[in-house]
Amino acid sequence: MLNITNLTYKIGARTIIENANICVMDGWRVGVIGLNGAGKSTLFKLIAGELQADGGTVSMSARQRLGMVRQDIPETNTPLIDLVLSANEEMAQLWRDAETETDGNKIADIYQRLSDIDAYTAPSKAAMLLRGLGFKEHQLSEPFSSFSGGWRMRVALAAALFVEPEILLLDEPTNHLDLEAIMWLETYLLAYRHTLMIISHDRELLNKCIDHVIHVDKQQLTLYTGNYDSFERERTLRLGLQQKMHEKQQAERAHMQAFVDRFKTQASKARQAQSRVKALERMDIVDAVIADRAVKFKFPNPAKIPSPMLSVNHADIGYAEGKPVLRRVHKSINHDDRIALLGANGEGKSTLMKLIAGRLDVMQGDVFRSTKLRIGYFSQHQTEELDVNSTPYQEMFKLFYKNNPEVKEPVVRAKLGAFGFSRDLADNRIGALSGGEKARLLFSFMSFDAPHLLLLDEPTNHLDIDAREALVQALNTYEGAIVIVSHDPNMVERVADRLWLVKDGACQDFEGDLEDYRKFTIQARREERKEEKKAKAGK
Repeated sequence: MLNITNLTYKIGARTIIENANICVMDGWRVGVIGLNGAGKSTLFKLIAGELQADGGTVSMSARQRLGMVRQDIPETNTPLIDLVLSANEEMAQLWRDAETETDGNKIADIYQRLSDIDAYTAPSKAAMLLRGLGFKEHQLSEPFSSFSGGWRMRVALAAALFVEPEILLLDEPTNHLDLEAIMWLETYLLAYRHTLMIISHDRELLNKCIDHVIHVDKQQLTLYTGNYDSFERERTLRLGLQQKMHEKQQAERAHMQAFVDRFKTQASKARQAQSRVKALERMDIVDAVIADRAVKFKFPNPAKIPSPMLSVNHADIGYAEGKPVLRRVHKSINHDDRIALLGANGEGKSTLMKLIAGRLDVMQGDVFRSTKLRIGYFSQHQTEELDVNSTPYQEMFKLFYKNNPEVKEPVVRAKLGAFGFSRDLADNRIGALSGGEKARLLFSFMSFDAPHLLLLDEPTNHLDIDAREALVQALNTYEGAIVIVSHDPNMVERVADRLWLVKDGACQDFEGDLEDYRKFTIQARREERKEEKKAKAGK
């Protein structure tokens, strides 16, 4: 049991948490939620002893181990699987002792303890975790230093899961995972035997994996029973916001219903239409506490142009002096399409997005674009390209000035205001903006000229749950076309009407919904492991 009693923590004159009290029982699965900057990660560091409280206590049983994902694994050439195995310090020490101990009785005790903690099955468990998080069999023996930052964080996550502590703290565990790895993680966490506390902006993960919520808000910790949707319903009732729920959901309901009406009689779309029907049924109670949100988005609606407004014709797609990443792609995009690209990291989703955006040429084949087509492109890496010494107003003014040198200040500020930028925030240095504010700034840039097609490559990475909800609603009221790559299943399910699977060098329609894709992924991984075992046995 974890007890937090009268906990207070301050940074200078700013109070982050004040006189907070929470009791987490053994075996609970707790989602820790709140706005960015509310103190969620600070709470974890206080629980782990990485920060010292200004008042109050955090206590747990002396027999309970606490585990967190390490953010500081040093540069090392240790193979991935050995690095994960070494995370269990007791097991690693026992194996070292077994090599040096000469006393027969002590050796027997060591091997008995190794048996008690399942040390003999540990390598297969470590390999299962790494494969589940997206590593190939041959990569397990490769040095840690050969992998990039996102893949290193997957190793750190595997190490934390391998130890299987009595209290496991996971701070944004899906940040560096693709949709396939997230699906695997959801299944793994559902079977976790001990106390679990998760900070996450992934609504789908929270709904599936937690049974309690700690809401960090206004320096307090409030405990709720149930998953994330249960929390929002209860909090909505507490805040007395029921009277506004229908108007808040009207746009999304209309979009879903239009899809159902359009495709319910087409066999190829029947599964997706049925998925929307189920989603409509779940909207009987308010979907989110939107009235408590300061951030709202609004994408300007474009003038309609004939379909298809873009088509890729039997194209090989890749980079100069390299082999094609995708071959013989033959796809078109109409003015009202809502398309999600599915596929593991590295299969070519971002490459296809760059081609559609006009930032990459075909190696073979051709691309047709309507002469009137305007495209708005968002990439997860664009935040690194922003001028940190400029301001949102100055950068937006430059965009408008290129097309209209006589643009007036109110027009520029109105555009920024549509994405939650007040005058003060618009005049702030971009370098001082949060990750979520920078993402919203990029949304405003990409849509300043009312594009016909929005390309969104991982748009939610820096957005909290509230901002993600606002983005979903903005996309569902936007009247142009959308192509999206996202590891947020909730966003894919609520925004996309069509699914394209990018896999094994091809891009194909995926007939079905995300639940079908989950089953497809599980089966594909099973077959992949079988092939790896056959190849290994044949050596």
